[in-house]
Amino acid sequence: MTLALRTGDVPASPTIASAANDLTLKLAMRCMSGGVSVITAGRDNDRTGATVTSATALSVEPPTMIVNINRTSSSYPVIRAHGHFCVNILSVEQQPIADRFAGKGGIKGIERYHGAEWTTLASGAPVLLGALAAVDCEVEEIIERHSHGIIIGRAVSVITGDGHSLVYNNGQYGRFFAET
Repeated sequence: MTLALRTGDVPASPTIASAANDLTLKLAMRCMSGGVSVITAGRDNDRTGATVTSATALSVEPPTMIVNINRTSSSYPVIRAHGHFCVNILSVEQQPIADRFAGKGGIKGIERYHGAEWTTLASGAPVLLGALAAVDCEVEEIIERHSHGIIIGRAVSVITGDGHSLVYNNGQYGRFFAET
């Protein structure tokens, strides 16, 4: 399915206001489109990762990234132990990789890496060859808040490529179409 995201559409009118809770916040956040990345960490057989839409640049001076990882995720202790992570920004052709790292079909740990080519850069975190872009980071700080760890990483290597980014909106993958 192709998701057409456009600017200038008629804005949605608000419905009924609800108290903020886990369900209402989740429903509200599903309305916001986000780029899809796979956060990878670890070495050898101690590798894992997760599909996220929560990766973003914290600053460009110095180059710093921020990701939010659930503390119950298998990725969280691996990032803490190895002190590194890579934000692998996926292209529309890499949806199967997003599905694997989201755990579809019960795939876990190192099994998520099968079916793609990987390398490492300065930090030692796994980097997806052919990713639309990859930002290799060393952990600077982890702030634990509620269910998640807010992980701040200093970018130590960056790779960029060509293509169109994979987008996630309202529970579905798609791609962005610029209005012409």
